[in-house]
Amino acid sequence: MSKALKTLIPDNFFSEYWQKKPLLIRQAIADFSPPISADELAGLSLEEDVESRLILEHGETPWELRHGPFTEETFSSLPESHWTLLVQAVDHWVPEVHELLEYFRFLPSWRLEDIMISYATDGGNVGPHYDQFDVFLIQAEGKRRWQIGPVYNDQTPMVKNTPLHILSEFDALEDYVLEPGDMLYLPPGVGHHGVAQGECMTISVGFRAPSHRDILMQFTDFVADQLSESLRYSDADQQPVSNPGKIDEQAIDRIQKVLRQYTEDRNLITRWFGSAMTQTKHPQSEEETIEQWSELTSEFGTCNLRMNEGSRLAFYEGSPSVVFADGECHDCTDEQRLLLAKKLCSHQHLQPEEWCGCKPEGSQQWLLELLNRGILYIENV
Repeated sequence: MSKALKTLIPDNFFSEYWQKKPLLIRQAIADFSPPISADELAGLSLEEDVESRLILEHGETPWELRHGPFTEETFSSLPESHWTLLVQAVDHWVPEVHELLEYFRFLPSWRLEDIMISYATDGGNVGPHYDQFDVFLIQAEGKRRWQIGPVYNDQTPMVKNTPLHILSEFDALEDYVLEPGDMLYLPPGVGHHGVAQGECMTISVGFRAPSHRDILMQFTDFVADQLSESLRYSDADQQPVSNPGKIDEQAIDRIQKVLRQYTEDRNLITRWFGSAMTQTKHPQSEEETIEQWSELTSEFGTCNLRMNEGSRLAFYEGSPSVVFADGECHDCTDEQRLLLAKKLCSHQHLQPEEWCGCKPEGSQQWLLELLNRGILYIENV
């Protein structure tokens, strides 16, 4: 059964709060039990492939920032208080953390950034700041005091001489102490300052929002990679000019027509957007290749096919319908592929009776490709 928070958030969440104003939900997850311990989180930060940071308010410099991977000696030399460990994409590495996403199935999964978890000693914090994305802050262990401020932007003064984006001036409008199971939603731009009261652990579920700059850059790169050098500016209708330095309206019309040719191509935009929003931070390790469908069904026909915790899958229903997996797009050449994609997006796995009977060869090859790319894995049940 889905654990979606939709049953707990107000009916007017999207109209009143989503990307508009903060919302505190007491005991959003009742009797909450942390899916990872502080020691396990520290252990992850020792790994080369895991993105981690340490922030010391009173380090060798004010607001000292250190990047992982760390060592056991790193932690043994830390002060007793006022430091924070942050580990990104914990949902990628820990299945129990990934399961928390079931609470957020009322939001598009392709909007998800990752689940970051922070452990802080007494007084530990990262300074007053704001994020450029939507975030749900779940208190996992201990207590953290959150002060909520107004909306800030890139024109707001920041503390100098630190790589951290810390607000130099912060006005608290609301003040809460969160305990395990409490959750705070913050829209983009809202200033906030969280300080640990004793040791505590906080889970941050962030939802990505590409900037207009990134949208333009990534889309034009996507289009440009598909274009031939032979496609050039053309002015067969050119007339004699009175001044050779003048750029006339007709020239701008021609360029605008070129741009519209791509920005008004809905299929092109769909393929770029789905590919971009399913890109992963960490590529999956390829599994042992299974070349034949008969080999898969004969050896693993009683097993589930489950989505890798670090993979992303999405689909678009249109003409044509398209499925996206870890940044790659595939046209749905048969209805079966779209149906399989829908089930994977909805349930994160396929039961044997759902995939073994797959008949279209295209869909069979698609599932084999997902397995061999590490996007799916075989789960014994």
